Amino acid sequence: MDLHPPSLTDGRKLAESDTLDGQGLKQLVEAGLTWLKTHQQTVNALNVFPVPDGDTGTNMVLTMQAAYNEIASSGETNVGKMAHAVAQGALMGARGNSGVILSQLWRGFARALDHLDVMDGALFVRALVESRNTAYKGVVRPVEGTILTVAKDVAAAGETALANSDKLTDILEAVVLAADESVRYTPELLPILKQAGVVDSGGKGFFFILEGMLRYFNGQSLEVPVAAVQPLSAMSLDQAAEEIEPGQDYEVVVDFRPTNELDLEAFYNDLTEIGTSIQVGEGDGMYRMHIHVETEKRYQPIDYIMGIGTITKVAMENLLAQMEEQGQKTQLTFAPVEPGQVAVVAVAPGPGIARIFASLGVAAVVMGGQTMNPSTEEILASFENLPTDKVIILPNNKNIILAAQNCAAVTVKKVAVIPSRSVPQGLSAMFRLNPDSDIDETVAEMTEAISEVETGEITIATRSVVINDVNVNQGEVIALHNGQLVMSAATLDEAIIGLLEKAKTSDREHITLFYGDTVNKNEANRIADLVRSHYPAHELEMHDGGQPHYQLIIAIE
Repeated sequence: MDLHPPSLTDGRKLAESDTLDGQGLKQLVEAGLTWLKTHQQTVNALNVFPVPDGDTGTNMVLTMQAAYNEIASSGETNVGKMAHAVAQGALMGARGNSGVILSQLWRGFARALDHLDVMDGALFVRALVESRNTAYKGVVRPVEGTILTVAKDVAAAGETALANSDKLTDILEAVVLAADESVRYTPELLPILKQAGVVDSGGKGFFFILEGMLRYFNGQSLEVPVAAVQPLSAMSLDQAAEEIEPGQDYEVVVDFRPTNELDLEAFYNDLTEIGTSIQVGEGDGMYRMHIHVETEKRYQPIDYIMGIGTITKVAMENLLAQMEEQGQKTQLTFAPVEPGQVAVVAVAPGPGIARIFASLGVAAVVMGGQTMNPSTEEILASFENLPTDKVIILPNNKNIILAAQNCAAVTVKKVAVIPSRSVPQGLSAMFRLNPDSDIDETVAEMTEAISEVETGEITIATRSVVINDVNVNQGEVIALHNGQLVMSAATLDEAIIGLLEKAKTSDREHITLFYGDTVNKNEANRIADLVRSHYPAHELEMHDGGQPHYQLIIAIE
C-alpha cells in the first residue's frame, strides 16, 4: 500500500489533546512508519559484519507496513481495538529477528490497552512497560545491547517522566531522548557492536519509530531526505526483499561521474521529485544511483544525471515483469503429502537451492534468506493448505528462526522449528526425514543432523573494520565459518582455500559448493578444480544455488 504522510497540522492538534483514541493511534503508527522508511537505508547500513546483506531496516519497515496495512482503512475509534489490529498486522508481517521483536512490542502494547476507549499519559506508560515485558518473554535468551535493551530503557524513562507530567507529549519527549541515549550505549553492552563501530540496528529502528511519532506531534517533516552514500558493494538492489508499491513500475540504475563535486543533499531532493527507493553508492569517484519510478518517468533519472555528469552505464528493469519471471523460475514440483504424514517447509535463498530441497522431499519452499527474510504470514501460507497437521520448518537462516516460531502460535497444526542457521544445515537435516515417522522423533533426528555439517560463506566486504582480530578492507573477499568472520583476502581463491583450512576440511570427506547468481558456470568449474586440487581425496559436488550476494555457500561434511 502506498503511504501518504499524515497531515502535520493534524499532528499538532493531536498533541494538544490529553488523550488518544483509535484514530489518533493510527496517525502515530503511520508517522512512525513514515519516519522509519525515511531512515531505512541508515538502519540497513548498521551491519555488524561487513557483508552486503544489511536488512534490519527493510525488515522493520515491512513489519510496520504490514501493521499499518491492517488499519489503513479502519475507522475504529476504540484505542484498544486499534492497538490489537496493529499487533495482529505486525505479527503476520513480522520479518527477521528485529521484525519479530517489534511485533512482540506491539502485542504487549495492545494487551495493556485491552477494551479501553482512549489512552492517556499514564496508560501510554503502562503500555510501554507491558511492551517491554512481552518482548523479553518472547526471547529464550535475551541479549542486552539490542532492541530489547532500548525497549527496557524506554519503559523506565516513561515511568520517570510520568512522575513529573501526565501529558502524552511530555512523556513521548522523554521516551525518545531515552531511546536515543540507549541506542548510543548499545556498543558498551554488546562487544561485537563496539568492534564493528556501529550501534544496534534494531534499537536504532525502534528509535526512529518513536521519533517519527514525536516529530508528528511537533509538526515536523517526516520525509526529510537522508543524504547518505554507501559503498557500491553494499548496495542491495535485489527486488525480492522489497514490496513493489503502486508507482514503482521501473527500476533505474545509473553509473556516472559528476562534472563537479556532488551536492548530495540537492541530489537527493531532486531525486525525490522523480521517484522512490533511492540509493546512492560511490567507489573510486564513480557514483551509482538507484531509483524506482512510474512508467512515464522512467527516462527522467537519466536525463537528470546527464545534466550533472557523464553517464557510464544504465540499467532499467520492469519490476512487475521481473517479479513474474522470478515466480516462474521458482515453480517446483514437491513430494505429495498424505494426511498424517510429516511435511517439511524449507526456506531457500536461491532457485537452485530451492530445487534441491524439492528433490529431497520438502512439501513446500519459501523463497528467502539474507536481505529477503520471509514474513510469518508467508511461511504460514506455505503449509496451511497441506493435508496434514504435522509440519516441520527449516528456516536455514538465523534471522528467520523467530518468524518461523511465530507460526506455531497462529495455527492449529502441530508445528516444530528445526533451528537450522544455514542452507547446509537444512539440507543435512532433510536426509533424516521419514514422512511416516513420529514427528517428535523426526524433529530429534533432524536437529541432531544440523550439527554434523560445517558451513562456509564467501562474499565481498562492504566496509573496512576489525572484527574477531580479522582486519577487513572494503572490497576484499571475506569468509565466514558457521556464521563467524574468519578471514579477509585479496582474491576469491585465497578466501576459499583459507576458509576450507580453518574449517579443518582435511578431517572431513565431502565438500559441496553452491555458487551464487553472480558466478557463471565457467567460473564455478574453475573454483571446483581449485578445491579438487587441494582436496583430491574428498568427494566434491557443485550446484547452481542462485543465491544473491554470496558467491559461494559451502557445505563440509
